[in-house]
Amino acid sequence: MTMDTTMTLRGAALAPDPSGALVWPAERTLVVADLHLEKGSAFAARGRMLPPYDTRATLSRLAELVERLAPERVICLGDSFHDRRAASRMEAGDVARLRDLTGRVADWLWVTGNHDPQPPEGFGGRILDELTLGPLTFRHEAVPGAIGELSGHLHPVAAVVVPGRRVRERCFAFDGGKLILPAFGAFAGGLNVLDPAVSGLLAARFEVHLLARGKVHRFPRSRLSPDKASPDKA
Repeated sequence: MTMDTTMTLRGAALAPDPSGALVWPAERTLVVADLHLEKGSAFAARGRMLPPYDTRATLSRLAELVERLAPERVICLGDSFHDRRAASRMEAGDVARLRDLTGRVADWLWVTGNHDPQPPEGFGGRILDELTLGPLTFRHEAVPGAIGELSGHLHPVAAVVVPGRRVRERCFAFDGGKLILPAFGAFAGGLNVLDPAVSGLLAARFEVHLLARGKVHRFPRSRLSPDKASPDKA
C-alpha cells in the first residue's frame, strides 16, 4: 500500500479526493460521478423503505467540496438523478441548495447517463452527452479501448485484506489509459473491480485508489480480493 495517489492520464495530473471526487488542479476542475439524487424516494415508491435523506447528504458533501476547493468547473459524469422524475420528488430545500451550488460555479456540466438521459432543466449548468477537455474525454460509460477517458457508471469498489480484517470500500480504478470514478451518491452501492464488467475494461495491471478512513490508499490489482457474494449492483 502507498499513499502516493496522484494519477497522470495523458499528461494531466489528477488528484483523487477521499470524498470520492476527482480534482484536476491545473484546470481548477472538480469531477464527480453517479450522484443518484432521489434514489431513496424512488425505492420508497416501490415499497422498499430507505431513509429519505440521501439527496441532502449527497448535496452536503458536494457543497463542502465546492466551498473547500472553489473550482471553476464541475463535471458530473452522468446518473446525477436516479430517474426521470427525481426532480419532482426533491424537497424544496434540496432544490434550492442545488441551484445555489450550480450558481456558485462558473461552468457546471451535466453529462448524461443511463438513469438520466435527459437531466431535468431548471438547476443551472449545461447538459452534454460527453465532453473533451484538453487531452481528456469525460463520459458516463467507459468505451473499450478508449484512452484518456474518465467515466462513472460502474460504481467501482475494491476489497483488500489487511492485518486482522478485510476492507471493502469505494475506489477509483486506473490503468494508465482510463479512469473509472467511484459513485459519489449516498445510496449508490458498488461493484467489485474484479468483476469482469469492470476489469474487462482495464489493462491487466490496473490499480485502485481505495477510499477508507478519510484517506486514499493505492493498491495494485495483485492485492485485491474478489467478493464471495454478489455485490449491490445499484
